[in-house]
Amino acid sequence: MSAPSRSSLNRRRFATQAIALAGATTFGLPALAAKARPEKEQLKFGFIKLTDCAPLVVAYEKGYFEDEGLNVQLEAQANWKVLLDRVIDGQLDGAHMLAGQPLGATIGFGTKADIVTAFSMDLNGNAITVSNAVWAEMKPHLPMKDGKVAHPIKADALKKVVDAWKKEGKAFKMGMVFPVSTHNYELRYWLAAGGMNPGYYTSSDISGTSKADVLLSVTPPPQMPNTMESGTIHGYCVGEPWNQQAVFKGIGVPVVTDNEIWKNNPEKVFGVTGAWAKANPITHVAVVKALIRAGQWLDASMANRVEAVKMLSKSQYVGADEAVIANSMTGTFEYEKGDKRPAPDFNVFFRNFATFPFYSDAIWYLTQMRRWGQITEAKPDSWYMDIAKKVYQPTIYMEAANALVAEGKIKASDLPKTDGFKGVQTGFIDGVDYDGRKPNDYLAKFKIGLKAADKV
Repeated sequence: MSAPSRSSLNRRRFATQAIALAGATTFGLPALAAKARPEKEQLKFGFIKLTDCAPLVVAYEKGYFEDEGLNVQLEAQANWKVLLDRVIDGQLDGAHMLAGQPLGATIGFGTKADIVTAFSMDLNGNAITVSNAVWAEMKPHLPMKDGKVAHPIKADALKKVVDAWKKEGKAFKMGMVFPVSTHNYELRYWLAAGGMNPGYYTSSDISGTSKADVLLSVTPPPQMPNTMESGTIHGYCVGEPWNQQAVFKGIGVPVVTDNEIWKNNPEKVFGVTGAWAKANPITHVAVVKALIRAGQWLDASMANRVEAVKMLSKSQYVGADEAVIANSMTGTFEYEKGDKRPAPDFNVFFRNFATFPFYSDAIWYLTQMRRWGQITEAKPDSWYMDIAKKVYQPTIYMEAANALVAEGKIKASDLPKTDGFKGVQTGFIDGVDYDGRKPNDYLAKFKIGLKAADKV
């Protein structure tokens, strides 16, 4: 269902205006002489009904797109494949995408297409949930602290359940939202850190279940709770509000958040085709400006988060109850029923340079594609860098961000001083550090997964 198009009354805010671009990073650009009019003003963007579509919703509802002379429609999509296909064929100008979608399309895993991103939608925001029956089997194996289960919960406890099921001849099945989704890689990472093989993709097994201890399959996000309740799957990894929905329905228990698997991990991106970006450079910068402002607004105060919850609960957006969305959007997260804990960083939309498209983020996803067989052969470190630079567009981001600095809408200190890398990253649940400049060295650290010249 489409959100109605905003009034175009404010779309002509294009008096000549000098823009002095701040040189805050190595991606600073020369100053532009004037603020030019977008090549395309009427735009349609797609999204999936998840909490992290919030920057698009806020940019629309708060009039930030209008401020840039854009008349935008937002339209919910049935699933991630439909969304990507509609961006590729031009029915959508751009969309809320899985971080792996532009990368997967570029390297030709699944759909082959030229997709780029100049904006990261958020950090964190996913969790792994298991059914009540599985939780009852896991819980006796978990350490306790002050009468509650100690967190973060590692997959070691689930391995005991999976091993017991194997002895009984039962398959253990879990859902994720798409083969190149952050959810697929986060779930695989957590399972492998607990000693389980989540399976490999091969030319003869495109389901990714070859040699798997746990069978993973695709389920659209809003259908996760019902699919688990029916017994088709026994757990899943998904974005909000569909983990909290399981708690509210009394059918499952979120056991670990993605922030506990990898602290401040990158989540969704805003993607467009390379051809669209080349044809509409001014429009592209204008869109990114609006989205940056939306991210900043979302992280500015708890009052704004509460207002955003009301926006997202509308049927044309996420369409879940306010209470369910608020459970993770307002600084808390509920695990076992009644076990609500502080989680101030569960959803991050602007802080910690959340909106910047780091090359190192792209390379991490590429390493996971290689680890699980979606990239079938070894690649040199230079290949990972080349793909990251082709897909991630920090120069466009900086043009938008520096314009906002010049307009007084954000501060120069809000922008990272970076060459596109975050440096060595820690905070992974298995204690393995990540250096985006050395992807093959990173892969070599894992006991489970492909590395070097390995093949399944």
